[in-house]
Amino acid sequence: MKSRTKTKHRPNQRSLFGEILDWMLAPLLFVWPLSIVVTYHYAMSVAANPFDQSLREDALAISRQVHFVDGATQPVVSFSRSAHALLRADETDVVYYHVISSEGKLLHGDRELPAPIPMQKPTTPENQVGFRDAELGGEELRVAYTLVTSPDNPKDWVLVEVGESLEKRNQLINQIVASVILPQFFIVPVVVVLVWFGLAQGLRPLQFLQARIASRRENDLSPMTVRRLPEEIQPLVEAFNDLLDRMRDNLEVQQRFIADAAHQLKTPLTALKTQAQLAMYEDEPDALRGSLQRIGSSVDRASHLVSQLLTLARAESSGGEMQAEAKVDLAALVREVAEEWVLPAAQKHLELDFEAPAGGVPVFGNAFLLRELVSNLIDNAIRYTSGTEAAPGLIHVRVSDVHEAPQGAQNEDGAIIKRPSRWAVLEIEDTGVGLNEVQAELVFERFFRVDDAKTSGSGLGLPIVREIATYHHGEAVLIPNASGQGVTARVRLPLYVVAPAAPAMPYRPPIMPGSV
Repeated sequence: MKSRTKTKHRPNQRSLFGEILDWMLAPLLFVWPLSIVVTYHYAMSVAANPFDQSLREDALAISRQVHFVDGATQPVVSFSRSAHALLRADETDVVYYHVISSEGKLLHGDRELPAPIPMQKPTTPENQVGFRDAELGGEELRVAYTLVTSPDNPKDWVLVEVGESLEKRNQLINQIVASVILPQFFIVPVVVVLVWFGLAQGLRPLQFLQARIASRRENDLSPMTVRRLPEEIQPLVEAFNDLLDRMRDNLEVQQRFIADAAHQLKTPLTALKTQAQLAMYEDEPDALRGSLQRIGSSVDRASHLVSQLLTLARAESSGGEMQAEAKVDLAALVREVAEEWVLPAAQKHLELDFEAPAGGVPVFGNAFLLRELVSNLIDNAIRYTSGTEAAPGLIHVRVSDVHEAPQGAQNEDGAIIKRPSRWAVLEIEDTGVGLNEVQAELVFERFFRVDDAKTSGSGLGLPIVREIATYHHGEAVLIPNASGQGVTARVRLPLYVVAPAAPAMPYRPPIMPGSV
């Protein structure tokens, strides 16, 4: 048993597990810092509300101690020392306050608390509290302010402000952020581990499928079952089974073709060996010459069969220069091939003539394969047609351009396939052995020969013709003549039509034995 070599992992190979893990963890790693920023701003908003409310109450309490006395040059601030001591009782933050007149004169409070610049009447309505940010000695302050207006003179007003440092706010913000962020340092790794574990479990069907495929024998082309497989993997298994079916069909056809070819080669080689053995015992020159002639005939038959097999192998080849395609003038190509067969036809007393339009008949295809197609048809016509000097046989080769109404055909799936409306038609009509309609179809099978045919052949010429015609999206048929003598071989290929853009040729699968 042949040992299997395991495929080594290449560094540049992409990992499905790694890609899914990246796509799952990358958003998490992106959202995590974003959540920290959002949490910080939310904590600032949450922490600011109670402290701003406290500043608001202090500012309103001080504003209620401001009185405008008739005849007094400035308002009176009744702010006792006990109240001032209570305002400064905070052990963490420093609280400042002051009362400023409309002229910017300090009436009461702390001088170090910076006044708004420029000094102007606030837009905040009376008995309403506004807030602003300030800085004192490099320390940030939160300032609440309110306006007190004289009831007798609206132009006479004072500004009451209370400022507080932000230490308690920052402490509360840090506590909120820490209470939210610190658990994430434990949760996120756990989430990563759970995602990794869940992903590994989710991909186990792929590993199971890989193990099933790896455990199959080399000659096991039976379809795989799709039971107990996830829905997403079933199309992959079905496609794999379809590939196995095609491989099994191709393998069966190749094995049958090899067996048939071996059988067909065995016959001329056996005859050749027999003739050579008989020639060894011949003493008379005439008998020896006859044996050598029979040996030559056997060699010719074997050579022809091998040539046909090689031609068929080339037709089944895919890729490379052998399958290079281009625009080909079918009329010129057929004329060149027909000229090569004029002498062999004349040796059998056959008249070979040619007919084609003067402007040419362009097709798109492989020149080598098309030349083999034409050569096989003419060779077949010469082999099965006989003539004499008094009554020579006739072989008429013609190429034409046929225009038909657009047609459509259904494929196996029921879809409509548009067929070409213009065809290049090659017809080779002979006066040789006639065929009935059943035989006209059977001769396209490999190694089939008509029972009453009195000429040698390999039974591969017409199968090769149909293979090449099918490769070029055409068709090849034999049409029995109405007179019962001879047949007409007809090949239709899509005509090459010049368009503004290059013609888009459809996908063309490689030709395999028995694909017709």
